[in-house]
Amino acid sequence: MCFGALAGCTALYQNHGYVPPDEDLAQLVPGVDTRAKVDEVIGAPSASGVLSAGDYYYVRSRVRSFGMFRPEVIDRQVLAISFDARDVVANIERFDLRDGYVVPLSRRVTDSTVEGKGFLRQMLGNIGNINPADFF
Repeated sequence: MCFGALAGCTALYQNHGYVPPDEDLAQLVPGVDTRAKVDEVIGAPSASGVLSAGDYYYVRSRVRSFGMFRPEVIDRQVLAISFDARDVVANIERFDLRDGYVVPLSRRVTDSTVEGKGFLRQMLGNIGNINPADFF
């Protein structure tokens, strides 16, 4: 029974994601290689950027769970490969937990204008908003 209690206090580690090793990254040359070459050498990532022409982001995390305590991220690596307008590698950057910072999330909720109004009041309130020209 004592061994069972001790086994419950053992830290569990979970690995998530993938970051290519440095040996594979050494095959890529910024300013020369294209997106197709990146896909061939290290594969397409599971996440890509939507704002800057689809840059590639490879993310790997290691999480430690210990008993009843909240899981803790003990290691995170992010590899960012950016491309220029011609789909040529512009930059290769590596980040870890020391490079990150906490981003405070704000919860903004749009007020509903129908709150507290019944179904009939909502229906009758739209009568003046109908424009017959929209139907022809």
